[in-house]
Amino acid sequence: MQKRIFIIHGWGGLANEGWLGWLKEELLLKGFDVFSLQMPNTNEPRIKAWVATITKAVGKTDQNTFFVGHSIGCQAIVRYLGQLPDDEVSGGVVFVAGFFKRLTNMGDDELSRSVIDEWLGAHLDLTTVRRHLLDSVAIFSDDDPYVPIDNIEDFKNILKSKIIIEHEQGHFSGDSGLPKYDVILQAALNVIE
Repeated sequence: MQKRIFIIHGWGGLANEGWLGWLKEELLLKGFDVFSLQMPNTNEPRIKAWVATITKAVGKTDQNTFFVGHSIGCQAIVRYLGQLPDDEVSGGVVFVAGFFKRLTNMGDDELSRSVIDEWLGAHLDLTTVRRHLLDSVAIFSDDDPYVPIDNIEDFKNILKSKIIIEHEQGHFSGDSGLPKYDVILQAALNVIE
């Protein structure tokens, strides 16, 4: 069966911006079916709408279904996996700058607080998520201004993700100046193949 990869961008992001578009092209060249999802209302991401978008795009999840998420996209993937039927499992996920514990430097306006409170405050059963996840890698940067390094713990201890810490890569976003990240591609290939 053909392996499918779904790429989920972050808050305020676009489906094919920066390294996300590059990664999609690289994975397509390897012969995989790759889908970069444009998430709804990206400047005000909400759990229900983002999980519904993933659910509609993916259909039935199986061991040939993989995900790559950036930032809040990681949360969306985990929340999607957490609501799967008992008999469905994903082959694996690459989490880039993911978080469950806390965020920093996100602004103090009402909209930002509302979004952060929803994603960090809504119940999330990572033990259930782990049962729907065959493999995972979580990639962090030691100088991410938004995702503190202590977010590693839940990925490592509960989801059993392999942890990669990159040096001075910020939030792995468009403002980093890098249109590609070989470490993300290699992590994806290690999980998929």
